[in-house]
Amino acid sequence: MRQVKISSWLASAVVCSLLLAAGCAPLGEKVAKPEVGLEEQMPEAAAEEVVTPVAEEPAKPEVGLEEQVPEVVAEEAATLALKFTPQDLTTYRVITETQRSVKWEGPLLKEPIFKGGRKLSRLEMTFTQQIQSTDDEGNAIVKITVEELKYSSLVEDRPVLDFDSSKPKDPNHPLALLIGQGYTIKIAPTGEVTEVIEVKEARVAVGRGSSVPRTALRLLRSGAIKERHGLLTLPVTEENRLRTGDNWSDTKTFSFGEMGSKSYEKIYTMKEIKDVDGRQIAVVEMNAIPASEMAEQLYKEDAASGLSETFDSTGTYTGQLKLDLTTGKVEKYLEKLETEWIAAFPSAEQEDDKEPTVLIMSDTRLYSLEKID
Repeated sequence: MRQVKISSWLASAVVCSLLLAAGCAPLGEKVAKPEVGLEEQMPEAAAEEVVTPVAEEPAKPEVGLEEQVPEVVAEEAATLALKFTPQDLTTYRVITETQRSVKWEGPLLKEPIFKGGRKLSRLEMTFTQQIQSTDDEGNAIVKITVEELKYSSLVEDRPVLDFDSSKPKDPNHPLALLIGQGYTIKIAPTGEVTEVIEVKEARVAVGRGSSVPRTALRLLRSGAIKERHGLLTLPVTEENRLRTGDNWSDTKTFSFGEMGSKSYEKIYTMKEIKDVDGRQIAVVEMNAIPASEMAEQLYKEDAASGLSETFDSTGTYTGQLKLDLTTGKVEKYLEKLETEWIAAFPSAEQEDDKEPTVLIMSDTRLYSLEKID
């Protein structure tokens, strides 16, 4: 029995020695295990590598969509409108040109529908534009004075008229008498000529020339004056605050004689605003598409002519505007319409290998307005 007690005592002593060496409480007490955090489980070196950089790195703010958009999109809107100052005088050069050509390819028909050749009418006029008065709506009464004039025309490739005011062959030619004359018009901030106020004096002056003033009087018709000085159409007042990428539109119809008419929607798009010598210049591009609103009416007109089903037609109508936003003046405006009709006629012999007769007609309309001082 004593031997058993001694053995028990020795076993207890050994266990206790082991527990005390581990820093434990005496045998018989339960040792509470402390909760160990993540940072205490990691070696010191690891804690320095992971925790320290996280603490030093600044948090990145969340970026919304609006902060990712380039600043140019949020640029201030610009006002696209003409500005008029009483007594202001500006010189412009306007060029208008209408050219039509007819070309036959292959064997000629015995009775051709159209005669081949080129028809041309070109006007180049330098004029001053003086603002006489303005009203509360921004409209201006403007006096136009013709300073220089060139006019040329061809019919079937034959020259009909070739006039240049810088070297007139006849000082009493009606077009020569137009130099120094002019007319008074009313222009809106949109660029539209809303009224021809006075033109009688110029018409009387050219009527005293040495020949019949047909060409001079055509240039002095109200419709011709309105188109020559008001072809550009800027957006109306309620819509003339635009940013890059914004657009507006206008509709124009052209007559092509026997080939009927075409109507186009001119779409103007603001491309950029540039700083030029301390002035802001708006650059606008124009691209036109067929206008659907007049398609049915024009289709009826073309069908009545009997030629619409014979020809395939293609065309482009483009332009560009440079508007000085600082002064409210047109720096340059250009538009060009190019149209072509093509028709193929079988040969009279009706042989399969016989080359067909092809008729190609083209029509070009050009308008250019440029400030020269």
